[in-house]
Amino acid sequence: MQRTAPDPQREPEPGPGSPTGLPVLPELAARLAAAAGRTAPEPPGGGPPLRSAACGYWERRGLFTAADRVLAAPGTAALLLALYAAADGSVLLPRPCAEEYAPPAHLLGLPVHLAPVPAESGGVPDPFALLETVRRARLHGETPRVLVLSVADDPTGTCPPPEQLHEVCEAAAGEGLWVISDESRRDLLHDPHDTVLLSPAEILPAEVVVLSDLRAALVPASWPVALARFPATDRGAALRSATLAALTALHTPLAGPVACAVTHALGEPESVRARTATAARVHGTLAAALHHTLTAAGAVCRPPHSGSHLYADLDPLRRPLAARGITESAALERELAPWFARGGHRFGDDPGALRVRLGAEALLGAGTQLRQRVLDAPDPLALPHVREALTTLSRELAALTEPAGGG
Repeated sequence: MQRTAPDPQREPEPGPGSPTGLPVLPELAARLAAAAGRTAPEPPGGGPPLRSAACGYWERRGLFTAADRVLAAPGTAALLLALYAAADGSVLLPRPCAEEYAPPAHLLGLPVHLAPVPAESGGVPDPFALLETVRRARLHGETPRVLVLSVADDPTGTCPPPEQLHEVCEAAAGEGLWVISDESRRDLLHDPHDTVLLSPAEILPAEVVVLSDLRAALVPASWPVALARFPATDRGAALRSATLAALTALHTPLAGPVACAVTHALGEPESVRARTATAARVHGTLAAALHHTLTAAGAVCRPPHSGSHLYADLDPLRRPLAARGITESAALERELAPWFARGGHRFGDDPGALRVRLGAEALLGAGTQLRQRVLDAPDPLALPHVREALTTLSRELAALTEPAGGG
């Protein structure tokens, strides 16, 4: 079991900052512009049109949903803060996990425990490690309440096999935990015919809250909006009510014009579906190229199956890296900053481990024009700026891992 503690001194952001995302779909930009005159914000939790559109979005993915079981908020962090406050107990997370999972619990003063993921994939803890983590938390007088899972994982870019997900869900149910299933990247499978994605809500309908940050696949990166789907049970209704009360107390509603455009996007007209499919294809191609470059340099890395990220372990190269003063993930992050690297310490991993997340966004190019060219290209790897970025990364890795004194 690993427990985290609040740290008010956050690690500074990597040098080039965060990627700016894909170009905004013109149809959505037009919808936003048309609603620009709306001065009223959305009510806390989202208004009826937005929540009804969310129901259709989930039903197309096999999850029947009623509008009174949905909440919307301006981003994942706001929803998690409200959910953790409503559940009011220790939070259990896989290690590594997405950056936004732990901070809301720290803000609330709730204990956070990390359980390692198995070798096969990220996104879910090893079930035996989960049970041991729960046992130890209770020995310390805590009450574990929430387990957060990711079926299309950031940072690892992997999807847990159905049998592995079943085992974890059964363990969570046996311990009386709420499961929050982050399904933000479920539409960004690189090969939908080769990857089986199962929602925990199909396994434990009465115990799972489904979370979706729409910026992952549906709307522009600059539009913070996330959805939560609650179980159709009395207990689920009580959790939703408490979560809504917390959201109301935050006084951070969705902007009215953004809500109008998001409602349209949730209907998934042809242009939105086509953009999502294109983004999945492009991210898959670029992430596979990154994976090849990293493993060719000697890193260990799970093959990515979804989203735009992958998680590399450079510990096999520790000796030559140490000769250059790179002995922990923060130093590795600094060295690989041009590729939007984020060290494993940001995802709850051991700061001394040489693990780092890289993103396909780093290959898209700077500016809307280059990024649109990548989206339009039949083969993004044929574009000069993409080839140059991959070649530069390969050379940088070779330089970092060349034995001291090598020629």
